[in-house]
Amino acid sequence: MTNMTYAMALDTAINFLNENIQYGDDFSATVEKLTALKEQLAKRSTSKTPTKNQKENEVIMTNILKALADIGEPATVTNLIAHGVEGFPTADGKVLTSQKASPLLRKLVDAGKVVKTIEGKKALFSIA
Repeated sequence: MTNMTYAMALDTAINFLNENIQYGDDFSATVEKLTALKEQLAKRSTSKTPTKNQKENEVIMTNILKALADIGEPATVTNLIAHGVEGFPTADGKVLTSQKASPLLRKLVDAGKVVKTIEGKKALFSIA
């Protein structure tokens, strides 16, 4: 079974109401509203532009990859931050923290750009 999207649910409701219009019930106003809602939904899903934070995160992830390449061996988050503190300032001037670096490293691991290995209690990251 596929996941039902909002557009699919709206289509189902519109089709159901259109079928009942044939039996004398007047749902034309409801069908109009649902159709307009579906059009708004389609318009919203195509106009996605990256947010300020998403753009900033892309730059930071690029800098993380550069730092991992510079280090040349698997590194912990702490070592990574210590190595590239100057390379990681955020737009508001703050330095990258492990709380910010960890989810970005997870994204890089999920994308297949970074490999995560566990040694004891330490998580080590390296270029894939």
